[in-house]
Amino acid sequence: MGIRVVEVRAGLATAELPPEPNVNHFGVTYAGSLFSLAEMLGGVLCLRTFDLEGELAGYVPLVKESTIRFRRPAVGVVRATTTLSPDEVTRVRADALATGKGEFGLEATLTDVQGEVVASTAGTYQLRRLG
Repeated sequence: MGIRVVEVRAGLATAELPPEPNVNHFGVTYAGSLFSLAEMLGGVLCLRTFDLEGELAGYVPLVKESTIRFRRPAVGVVRATTTLSPDEVTRVRADALATGKGEFGLEATLTDVQGEVVASTAGTYQLRRLG
């Protein structure tokens, strides 16, 4: 797949997908690769947003549900971005500490090199204590 994280900080994650080896038999980016690019952002965002080695040690990010809407064929490098607001970060952290899990929604936008939206996703994620 060759996914490359290009920016990650508290509340934001952006990654890119190269065209090769992700081209399908129609010469456009394979749908499964687009989905994977968007879905993995939830985990990347959690790793930088929440203190998983300190206060939230033993917690892991999980995806509970995710949908994708394909808008147009993608050709070339595709970029996906998602964000989580500071208020949501605070709420998820508090819920996780109080109940062992904090649920949150993420939307990602996938764009081509011209900045045109090729797909969008909506997912439900959970920060959950293992054990």
